[in-house]
Amino acid sequence: MAQTKRRRQTKHRGNAAGGIVSRGRTGRPPSAEEKKRNERDQRREDRLLRKPTWKSAGTRAALAGTFMFVVLLFVIHPKKGTSPVLPAVFEALIAMLLYLVLGFYLETYLWRRRMAKKQAATARR
Repeated sequence: MAQTKRRRQTKHRGNAAGGIVSRGRTGRPPSAEEKKRNERDQRREDRLLRKPTWKSAGTRAALAGTFMFVVLLFVIHPKKGTSPVLPAVFEALIAMLLYLVLGFYLETYLWRRRMAKKQAATARR
């Protein structure tokens, strides 16, 4: 014989403002993968909303300058009999300086654009 007893349904209670408040936690808890994805998305959002600094641009330029030096030293200036170090250092420093200034202003431009887009989205709501 089929069971005739039904489980009692939980009630939603309205508040004074007309919103529905439910008792306890509703929905299922997020899985480990969903938690990781949410944390990753939040970290990305925080990173994109942070204003660019000269220090971050300098770090990026230093890494690019070091890479440029290695490439210039071993790939572009492998002439026999002459020391390729000094020209490679000079060219890497110039590239680093350009990368520092242009990188900072490009990041600032992109950051301002993101902020304007975010502000327009919040104003539309």
